[in-house]
Amino acid sequence: MAAGILDAATRERLVLFTRDLRRGTAGADEEQFRLLTGFNDIFAAIAIGLLLVAVATIASLTSQLVAALAIAALSWGLAEYFTRRRRMALPSILLLLSFVGAVLAAALSLLAGVQTMVTTGVPTAALVAACLCGVGAAAVHWWRFRVPITVAAGAAAASLAVVGTGGGLFGPAFGLVGVDLTPFLFLLCGAAVFTLAMWFDSHDPARVTRRSDVAFWLHLLASPMLVHPLFSGTGLADSAGGPVAAIITVLAFALLTLVALAIDRRALIVSALGYAIYAVQALVGQGGDFSIGSSLGLLIIGLVLVLLSAAWRPARLLLLRILPADWRARLPLVVT
Repeated sequence: MAAGILDAATRERLVLFTRDLRRGTAGADEEQFRLLTGFNDIFAAIAIGLLLVAVATIASLTSQLVAALAIAALSWGLAEYFTRRRRMALPSILLLLSFVGAVLAAALSLLAGVQTMVTTGVPTAALVAACLCGVGAAAVHWWRFRVPITVAAGAAAASLAVVGTGGGLFGPAFGLVGVDLTPFLFLLCGAAVFTLAMWFDSHDPARVTRRSDVAFWLHLLASPMLVHPLFSGTGLADSAGGPVAAIITVLAFALLTLVALAIDRRALIVSALGYAIYAVQALVGQGGDFSIGSSLGLLIIGLVLVLLSAAWRPARLLLLRILPADWRARLPLVVT
């Protein structure tokens, strides 16, 4: 538009055409995201994985720090070709994760000597500092390569830093030695990640830009962070919660499903699916044991998901009709 090649009306038609082209004959509500650009992505990812493992193994003969730095440097160098030049999706994801993980590991290795100090809070401080280095690594990688999963990786590292700071440093400082703040902090971070995901979604309602892919990975991260505090806080994780805890977890998953329908994000359901399966098995079976009851729990969840998958658009239409008009205006439309 700035160059005078397209006017506003043509631009809007082009955006709609691009959206429909990406969605194909299936139409809207398909939650597109790039994972593969072709089989060459799988081939390149396997080759990159083998190379990273080999370099890490050889470099670790010197020290863990050298191995981490070698992986970080190699991941960045390979990203210059596979990400910046070739735009290959799966190798880009692998290289981003290896780079951020290597930087975090290198920071932990550098700060390992701090653990020899007498102060008991120092190991937690070292872990928090390493997580902040991971956030910085994700930020630099995003500035250079713009891989959609980078924001989620940075958000995960930042969340770990918040949980470590609140639980390991602030808790003892305020006399909360016997209080476990981890579930509350995870819930708080999950809400923050979900809010960030909605911000990216709100800036791409047609879901044709990189913002939509960024939001997808953020939703995938936010969902377990929102459900896990209930799962662990009610005692269901160690089979101490009983039926009430299982019901609470199932109700939380049902609420999450309604939210996923409203905002048109299946990723919210998928990433929290394990908690729902375990909770249903706790109600109709015997926890995680493979038994008739457990199989019945899998059958119930499977049937619900199959029906939801087949009737996603009608279900969204029904839900959007009962939501306030100002809410509907901010949500993706159902195109039939």
